[in-house]
Amino acid sequence: MRLFIAFDVSDDAKEYIRQIQKKLPDSKSNLTKEFHLTLRFLGECDENETKKIIDGLKKVKFNKFKAKTTELGVFPSEDFIRVVWIGLEPKDKIIELKNKIEKELNLTKDERFHPHITLARIKFVKNKQDYIKQLKSIKTKEIEFDVKSIKLYKSELTPKGAVHGALDEFK
Repeated sequence: MRLFIAFDVSDDAKEYIRQIQKKLPDSKSNLTKEFHLTLRFLGECDENETKKIIDGLKKVKFNKFKAKTTELGVFPSEDFIRVVWIGLEPKDKIIELKNKIEKELNLTKDERFHPHITLARIKFVKNKQDYIKQLKSIKTKEIEFDVKSIKLYKSELTPKGAVHGALDEFK
């Protein structure tokens, strides 16, 4: 099964993110329905690997902290838009948590990691400059929420997109 490690956002943050999604410029896209910050995508794992991952995640120690939403952005670049996201801070605490997970699970560090929540997956944008201009005109505000646990999720690909389900939670 496909696995990833993430933390969820509060109901207030989810509602705010849905409001932001309604303001996104027109494009051929799929809006995200589930909101979390993926700390590490693990990919296909068998039962033995999954058990080792769960055992490792039980050893990850971190203090509860407050996260907050920031600005909007795109991946991989403004010239080739495939994902629209909203950033999360504090980057240092989120990256520290990600690093603890990678160390405990003996994974190589993902240096490209940028704390964010995906809002939409973009298939096609007619006018990229116009799209970016409209995106940058959307005013965002800081919505704060507690991060007090991480979850191991399974991800099942369906014709309507990925469906996620939590396998375990670690506080």
